[in-house]
Amino acid sequence: MRLSSVEVIPYALPFKEPYVTARGVLERREMVLLRLRDDEGIVGLGEAVPLSLRGGAPLGQVAAQLRGLGESTALARAVESDSPDEPVRLPEGLDLSPPARCAALTALLDLRERRGGTGAGRSSDPIPCNATLVAGDPAAVAADAQRWHDEGYRTFKLKLGIGNDLEQVRAVREALGPDAQIRVDSNASWDLETAKAILAALEPLAIQLAEQPVATMERAAELARVTEIPLAGDESIESPEDALRASQTGAFQLTGIKLSKVGGLFRALRVAGNLPAYASSALDGPVGIALGARLADKLRFLPWPASGERSHGLATQRLFASTIAAGECELRDGFLHPPPGPGLGVEIDESALDAHRI
Repeated sequence: MRLSSVEVIPYALPFKEPYVTARGVLERREMVLLRLRDDEGIVGLGEAVPLSLRGGAPLGQVAAQLRGLGESTALARAVESDSPDEPVRLPEGLDLSPPARCAALTALLDLRERRGGTGAGRSSDPIPCNATLVAGDPAAVAADAQRWHDEGYRTFKLKLGIGNDLEQVRAVREALGPDAQIRVDSNASWDLETAKAILAALEPLAIQLAEQPVATMERAAELARVTEIPLAGDESIESPEDALRASQTGAFQLTGIKLSKVGGLFRALRVAGNLPAYASSALDGPVGIALGARLADKLRFLPWPASGERSHGLATQRLFASTIAAGECELRDGFLHPPPGPGLGVEIDESALDAHRI
């Protein structure tokens, strides 16, 4: 097969309510859609979610990298040499940020499977998801948790680090009772002594895990020695090598995996091979969520050292006020249901995409 066109489309989805974390406030999520079309008119979709709030490449740089990739022969060579018996790969030596690499590899995978008329790597089993609660007034956070609970969610991730952390967690625990699984995530905003004090106060509240409570792996290793709450990596885990070091040093017992952060599905699975993991959204659009569902399905047979179920942070499409998809993963009863059809199964609503271009 041959590549006939490459489209790089920056776009943004607005949130229903501002997304508040210790790292800042977002009114919308900016990302890049990559669309490959072959000489038979078959389309493969990829998506890049820049992580500029975490120091990653900004939107303009990611989009420029993808445009440059399309203008080179790299994608055309990858399409022409593609074999269903080999892993999807890009030519060696490309200087791409992880979000751009993720988008390119995802589009190539989607194109391959659509050409074959299959979703070869996709399971039809629903994916258990955690609720994502933005930081705020404790009563408002608890009310939001109750709404998620009423929709069938059993695991709740609280974004902390804005100054009323204990009150938020206590309010949610009181609202939901003892059976709810609660995760906390301060996005590396606590210093070591603050983390020790807060996690000690949270231990009686039966916290499933604390995600990236401190900024460095060294501090996490020290913290892990004095808390009973399992620590999960996020910002510290950008590669399989980081995951291996976290396991060897005892810094983290597990990690969330954001596909745009690690550079695609293959590298995500290598991370999970070094450290128990769950899939986590980077506030992805519909293509990223569909790929996240595929990752989550592959993780379910791997070790899980925390209490309760391995829920995944893939319910974030519920936070958006709109979508660019005519067909995408569906959230029902606390589970993510992959769409039917070949490839990732995502179909684009062209008028919606036009409305959200930036």
